Amino acid sequence: MSLIPDDVIEQVREAADIVGIIGEHVELKRTGTDFRAPCPFHGGTHRNFAVIPKKGMYYCFVCHEGGDVFTFFMKRLGMDYPTAVREVARRVGIAIPERGPTGPDPREPLYGAVAAAADWFARQLRESPDAQVARDYLASRHLELAVVLPLGLGYAPRSKAFLDAMKGLGVRDEVLLEAGLLVKREDGTLLPRFRGRLLFPIHDLRARVVAFGGRILGEGEPKYLNSPDSPVFHKGKLLYNLHVAKHAMRKAERAILVEGYFDVLRLSLAEIEEVVAPLGTGLTPDQAQLLARHTPHVILLHDSDDAGLRATFRAGDELLRQGVRVSVATLPVGEDPDTLVQKRGAPGLEAILKDAVDPLERKIQILDRKAFFSSLPGRRRALDRLLPTIRAAKDPITRELYISRAAEAAGVRKDVLEREVVATGKTAPSTVPYRPLPPSTVLPASAEKALVLLMLEGEPWKSRVAEAVDAEELAFPPYRAVFEAVADDAVLALDDTSARAYEQLKEEGLGGRDPNEMYELAVNWMEARRLERQLQQLDDQLPFESPERQASLIAEKRRVFDELRKRYPRYKIAARRRGAPGT
Repeated sequence: MSLIPDDVIEQVREAADIVGIIGEHVELKRTGTDFRAPCPFHGGTHRNFAVIPKKGMYYCFVCHEGGDVFTFFMKRLGMDYPTAVREVARRVGIAIPERGPTGPDPREPLYGAVAAAADWFARQLRESPDAQVARDYLASRHLELAVVLPLGLGYAPRSKAFLDAMKGLGVRDEVLLEAGLLVKREDGTLLPRFRGRLLFPIHDLRARVVAFGGRILGEGEPKYLNSPDSPVFHKGKLLYNLHVAKHAMRKAERAILVEGYFDVLRLSLAEIEEVVAPLGTGLTPDQAQLLARHTPHVILLHDSDDAGLRATFRAGDELLRQGVRVSVATLPVGEDPDTLVQKRGAPGLEAILKDAVDPLERKIQILDRKAFFSSLPGRRRALDRLLPTIRAAKDPITRELYISRAAEAAGVRKDVLEREVVATGKTAPSTVPYRPLPPSTVLPASAEKALVLLMLEGEPWKSRVAEAVDAEELAFPPYRAVFEAVADDAVLALDDTSARAYEQLKEEGLGGRDPNEMYELAVNWMEARRLERQLQQLDDQLPFESPERQASLIAEKRRVFDELRKRYPRYKIAARRRGAPGT
């Protein structure tokens, strides 16, 4: 059977009147914004079966059957998925073009295994005595079980009961392994990947469950664990809740991007539907493309701590590269979207969203508050932080506005800044060519390496280094990637090359060296490199200035050079000897 194009499936789903179609099989009566009826699946007499048109789904609060309009035909009339799509398409008058290979989808066993697991995990959360810890945890976060069950949340017990349950359903171990639901130990024994975790189902754009995100309950690491990539799931190409939010995003002409599962859950329950989250990593280019496909405007709603700000600006740059209009909403200190909506409700959140500002403007606000613009070296460092966002802007008008605003804030001429923006960026860390790291590579000794080694020691070094140095200042890509991952507690998101660097650095450790001495030397070296970049900037600027302005710049260059020579007399000698800055 030929495959049906995804965009056609979405067109059929959006055109379908789920109330009218399901109403042909049961007698629906309006209850608020939903419709209720006796359940057609378990044959009940009470109106426990709900059709929720806003979400395009149905759910029974007794037998817990749920899904979309296609699922209804599959479960009620015994159709397979393509037949159900064609039947709904026929009813709404949409022709189905065919494409792709013929025959059954080879991934169908994986979809079936993940769906079976989702049903089993959800049943554990509802009924299992072992899941009381999960029910108590939800209650502690002011989430009623009846409210979250329709969203498919589940619980994975610490026992091996999952293995027995899947065997009883006839799901083969090799399929569970390929779907990422089992892990194989070195001795060959199999274990459930998720144990002792509250599970959030992750859906693809067709609303099929393809993976899970698990929050540990009790002791254990990591705090959150996602399914690994598989033939049906690619972490960097999906967004949590997009299968529901995409409809609301088109209507609202905006998306709200948050950091975590609970943030999405809380906003959705407050009837703010256009909310999505990355899957445990920073926003990827593929995820940014997904958002650009569904909305012209994204509001970033992250925590206001340092990690949240770093995630905000990285996501903002990715979205700007896709030509999306981006706004940054600022939460009160100590609040996240979940807690804020609990306290202030949807109106309180809307007030904060209304005050959202452009990401470049938000950067300028933060830099100004930290007094970066009060000195010449500070202005140079401020521009280093603003340039990535300026360069990311795909829209030429937005980029022009960014250049004008940054030039005004930093007190530099607009034409000089324009040249800096379009330059090759020979001194900018973000433009260093990326070369894959072979498995046997010895990582180069440098100030950057010393700082990353200190971060890997945990607190208080992690915070001290992150406060003193920005990731953008690290020129060696694996060091920069590890620095960002440790700062954001996102080590699991490292690619293979950076993960190897991380493991090598963890194994090396400090080796008995004095961390205070390492910190002072490394931070001083990075400051020296900042001064050298400032000298380079002054050199680049000189030929384009008037004679009067040139005299001022030469004096400034002499001052910076004297400061560099006085404070760091060995910097240039070591740099020439080793052949690279910071070695």
